[in-house]
Amino acid sequence: MGTLAIHPGMLEDAPEVAAHHAPTDFAAMEDSAIMLELSAGNMQAFDYLLRKYRKPIVSFMYRMTHNQAVAEELAQEVFLRVYRSRETYRAEARFSTWLYRIATNLGVNHARDTRHERSASTVYLDEPDPETGSTPDVADSTPTVEADLLKSERMHAIRDFVMGLPERQKMAVLMHKYEGMDYRQIGDVLKLSESATKSLLFRAYQTLREKLKGFV
Repeated sequence: MGTLAIHPGMLEDAPEVAAHHAPTDFAAMEDSAIMLELSAGNMQAFDYLLRKYRKPIVSFMYRMTHNQAVAEELAQEVFLRVYRSRETYRAEARFSTWLYRIATNLGVNHARDTRHERSASTVYLDEPDPETGSTPDVADSTPTVEADLLKSERMHAIRDFVMGLPERQKMAVLMHKYEGMDYRQIGDVLKLSESATKSLLFRAYQTLREKLKGFV
């Protein structure tokens, strides 16, 4: 994937005292504590969080948009919002939960605002992951012309069906299947109870299974 860069001019309100902070062992700290360091004016904390979460957030956005440039742009906006929220941040939830909530809201807003521009092939649930190269949900088989054709048809079908899911179900599936988030974490992001999250994912997967019966 490409490199996400926060343009210095976009952080024009960065505190001048940031350079005076002594090096901190952020690896030994909780993310929420690191965010509080940023709140206190330590820009090294922001750099650390950016390095730690850049790839996961860009990958998450790519799953939603299937457009590298758009994914990079949305990811940059996520981190700009993190930075701009530094003074009002409260460690009331896990930092990653708060971060993915920002990303999810941006992704949903982008999907809504660009719905007329997108085709049904925007989300590639069965496409190889750009980070690992692995392809989930496709049965391992001997590569034959027929198998390749069936795989291609199934991939296209999944794209259509995932795009047909309600936005919240789609976000939940992406977080569950590709970000490895559990029910509680997804519920925190979507502001749902754990039981409601389970029900949401059950309905999403049930819908996909029903529609994919002809491709199994």
